[in-house]
Amino acid sequence: MYKCAQEFVDRFEGTQINKIVTIEASGIAPAIMVGFIMHLPVVFIKKKQPKTMDNMLTATVYSFTKDREYTVCISNDFLTMKDHVLFIDDFLANGNASLGVVDLCKQAGATIEGMGFIIEKAFQNGGKVLEELGIRHESLAVVKSLENCQIELM
Repeated sequence: MYKCAQEFVDRFEGTQINKIVTIEASGIAPAIMVGFIMHLPVVFIKKKQPKTMDNMLTATVYSFTKDREYTVCISNDFLTMKDHVLFIDDFLANGNASLGVVDLCKQAGATIEGMGFIIEKAFQNGGKVLEELGIRHESLAVVKSLENCQIELM
């Protein structure tokens, strides 16, 4: 995980970032390691709305894996217009989680400086969606195809 995080740090070197953001739970490990290396705070976007959260921002995200929509949330106390965000996650598939992060950052007035993914499934449209939005994204491994039970990397 340290090597993955260091690669993200190297790829986003020179980018104005003051906060690492991820969605619980699979993105937590790489996000924390990136934050550790960069000496930056890491904030989790929650998948379940806690009753105790103040100043809540919410977005609806469709989960391809679970085939359902869910609401993600973060307190505006932890995502603000002063933030220049690097979003870190494990997978980029259709880009639905990423679009939820875009929505939350827009609500907060935060700037997305980039998004980093450990694995991108290029045969799905997530990367294209982010490119069309003008969002820089970096993927450590890009899977071209999973046809015939064979992993083909780009």
